[in-house]
Amino acid sequence: MKKMVAFIKPLSFVLLCLLCLAVGSGQAWAQQVLKVGSDITYPPFEFIDDKTKEPTGFDMDLIRAIGKVMGVQVQIINTAWDGIIPGLITGNYDVIISAMTITDERAAAISFSDPYFSTGQVIAVRKGSKGISEPAHLKGKRVGVQIGTTGHFAAEKVQGAMILTFQTMPEAFLALKAGQVDAVVADEMVAIEEMAANPGQTEIVGEPFTVEYYGIAVKKGRTDLLKKINLALAQLKVDGTYDAIYQKWFGVK
Repeated sequence: MKKMVAFIKPLSFVLLCLLCLAVGSGQAWAQQVLKVGSDITYPPFEFIDDKTKEPTGFDMDLIRAIGKVMGVQVQIINTAWDGIIPGLITGNYDVIISAMTITDERAAAISFSDPYFSTGQVIAVRKGSKGISEPAHLKGKRVGVQIGTTGHFAAEKVQGAMILTFQTMPEAFLALKAGQVDAVVADEMVAIEEMAANPGQTEIVGEPFTVEYYGIAVKKGRTDLLKKINLALAQLKVDGTYDAIYQKWFGVK
């Protein structure tokens, strides 16, 4: 299995100093609260912690760290995936962080930050299943996807695949384990998390067959906010905070 790596851009010490000046505590964003839309059903990126009942995951830690650099509090607003972009456009929240792949279609409606994570789509099947190891093998098969995701779009490109859509990835994986679908197409880390949470029930076959980058989304025209997010993200990558969050959720790169 190809190991995915976070998207990191090395910066010089001089740039780090400039970043600190630009987004330090003395230059906090005018708002005191950053409202964040996220579909909290996508472990390990965003999900509800069973003990604390609070949103947790890689994206949640990252956006809270970004908020700290910006000098604002972060308010997470749990939002269904199929309405998450309209909610941003209508002003229900300031940003989206929700393992959202940067695509041309989405970028026509909203603006994205610099990429903060790289991934790819994989095929997951029930443990021990035979006959599926690449996208072409999905022809004539029932394929579960989360509606409106890049996994959904990738599966639709397979001629002859029978696509079954679900509101969340956990629902798609439940259908797979129950035999209602033959395979699931999902982001690699999400499929790995499913295998870890339910050992011996599912497995990834083949290699990732797409290359994608996640971005933080803002409403068109919010150039002030987008600039501060990009500066904060760059600072976190330079000062080691991003690496620490990555290590927490995914281990060694």
